[in-house]
Amino acid sequence: MQNTRLNTIVDTLLNRLEQWLRNPWRRTSLLVISVLLGFFSGEFIASVAGQKANLDVTMAATFLAITESYTWFLYRSNRQMGQMLLPQLLNCLKLGFMYSMYLEAFKLAS
Repeated sequence: MQNTRLNTIVDTLLNRLEQWLRNPWRRTSLLVISVLLGFFSGEFIASVAGQKANLDVTMAATFLAITESYTWFLYRSNRQMGQMLLPQLLNCLKLGFMYSMYLEAFKLAS
């Protein structure tokens, strides 16, 4: 790519973000926020899908397919990808989502 002003600004910002995330506490805090965001999204989706009660099976099958396909993709890829931040954030998001789904199932006693 050409070395334009926009390209330079984006590269500089990405380098600064990468250096900022090298601190283990910041990385851990992002992972915890991702788990909590996944938990919140799971609770939100379960409450919205529970209002209609006619799409429960379809929604459950869709989210099961999404989470399992992501798991398959992550663990079939090389080990180096598992050490990157974005796959770890998505995995923590999935973990919080699945945890909230299990808690909803226990709440409904099913």
